[in-house]
Amino acid sequence: MDQMTKEAIRYLGYGKHAVDEKTLALISDSFRNLEDAADKRSIYRIFDFQQIADDRLKIGETEVQSKSLGRNLRGCSGIVLFGATLGTAVDRLITRTSLTDMAAAVVLQACAAAVLEEYCDERQAEIGRILGQEGLYLRPRFSPGYGDFDICFQEPLMRMLDCAKTIGLTMTDSYMMTPTKSVTAVIGASKTKENCHTKGCEVCDKKDCIYRRNVPVT
Repeated sequence: MDQMTKEAIRYLGYGKHAVDEKTLALISDSFRNLEDAADKRSIYRIFDFQQIADDRLKIGETEVQSKSLGRNLRGCSGIVLFGATLGTAVDRLITRTSLTDMAAAVVLQACAAAVLEEYCDERQAEIGRILGQEGLYLRPRFSPGYGDFDICFQEPLMRMLDCAKTIGLTMTDSYMMTPTKSVTAVIGASKTKENCHTKGCEVCDKKDCIYRRNVPVT
């Protein structure tokens, strides 16, 4: 079983329970359909960073209040703002599927989340290689909604990245992104290499890490 399939199963909430053959077949079909539908796009920009206090941060000209983000970024000298999307066709595919087969739509949602996560990992690895030439190391992605990093900070992040023009990503008044299979994140850049798992806090056993974020499985 490949890593993408394992991720989709994790998003479906199976835990350690066995997955039936029908669900595995739906997962396989979903990945094939997503490969045809997805229009993957991403954008990143680098900003100056200042930690004013444990829970007060300044990213470019934007001030953020978040103790959990402050822990994650402790010791960083720069900030990468990052946005990515799978595009509107994936949203349309999920909507069409939900009208005829809700079980397949649930699996499709989970597979789309896994595809997006893998794409973000790939792009972050590329950014890491570029910044590594300057002696900088990246921290795990940290998105609005994690810990006490309020979802309202989605708006300045998207504005600073000019997401609407660069990758076609917009936001509703309730801070939900359109297309829905999209993400924005803050990535700290430090001269000190931390042994953070490349797949993030979800799969790391180090529960007492000061950079750890609490991430619900959705």
